[in-house]
Amino acid sequence: MTRPAAEVDKEMDLIWDQIRDAQKRIAALRLEREPEPVQDYEVTTSNGAKVRLSALFGGKRDLILVHNMGRQCPMCTTWADGFNGVRQHLEDRAAFVVSSPDDPAVQQEFAASRGWTFRMVSTKDTTLAADLGFRDDKGRHWPGVSVLWKADDGRVVRVGLSSFGPGDEFSPVFNLLPMLKDGQGEWWPKFSY
Repeated sequence: MTRPAAEVDKEMDLIWDQIRDAQKRIAALRLEREPEPVQDYEVTTSNGAKVRLSALFGGKRDLILVHNMGRQCPMCTTWADGFNGVRQHLEDRAAFVVSSPDDPAVQQEFAASRGWTFRMVSTKDTTLAADLGFRDDKGRHWPGVSVLWKADDGRVVRVGLSSFGPGDEFSPVFNLLPMLKDGQGEWWPKFSY
């Protein structure tokens, strides 16, 4: 059933206002969140070097740590492709790293095939993903982000987190496709088209 465009647009404007208000409330709540201490895990860079989580901050106080499921997941690849395009903007304000359980050599090869320019680390053989809530008891990894902050004394704390899923705010793909005449339809991310 179709309705007059002006009627639908007016209703959508009202809903978008509610969504923006909710986003402002969420942003305010995130600022109230008590920081959680985070262990200074040892992870492996894509070139095989072992580094501490605290070293990933570089000269920044903030670190955006993306939890990616790795080469196996076309959805995670979609998010990472998008982050690649905004990496420089993000890194102007905070350090940015994508983590996955993949072996560093696999990460390096896959990143090169996608043209990714952001830093990657492997969490293989660590409990980082599990401890931060992005790997379950059965060893399955889940996508999302942890936002970390480094205190003056070097302690690392998590100040924000979110999971990723279709329709979230982290990939424009799932917000643009529903606008098509027939919506997203049967489309699903692929590694190549």
